[in-house]
Amino acid sequence: MKTKLFLTLYGSLAFALTMFAASADDKAVRDADAEWSKVAGAKDLDKTVSFYADEAMVLPPNEPMVTSKTGIRNLWKGFLDSLTDISWKTTHVEMAKSGDMGYLIGTYAMTMKDGTKDTGKYCEVWKKQADGKWKVTADMFSSDLPATPATSPAPGSAEKK
Repeated sequence: MKTKLFLTLYGSLAFALTMFAASADDKAVRDADAEWSKVAGAKDLDKTVSFYADEAMVLPPNEPMVTSKTGIRNLWKGFLDSLTDISWKTTHVEMAKSGDMGYLIGTYAMTMKDGTKDTGKYCEVWKKQADGKWKVTADMFSSDLPATPATSPAPGSAEKK
């Protein structure tokens, strides 16, 4: 009887500790993403890029994947130079049971220097680093605005002489 009671209590405690750790990781990633939005909104290029892991990949819309720190820095420099403001907010977090990875989904809003406003959605994959800090390993985003039509003619539709 004592063994059964002990196992029940032990199991309940283990479950509670796991749930506490999961909620702590969830909060840590949410907080990191909120801070990232804040530094990007302040147009701090160095701090903005510092949220990416060394092996990070960014998948911007209508552009090739960016897979190097230098490429990510150049991508963000172009963004920040063309914007008057940018912000985003997490709407969903899912953490791996292992506690070392999670993904966030959210929405963003930005205004370009020409006054154009854009809203969209994003998905980020965060990974806990060896030092315990959370970093982005994959970042993908897309606009809610309708796609602009291609300006070049479709193959085979050019006028024939």
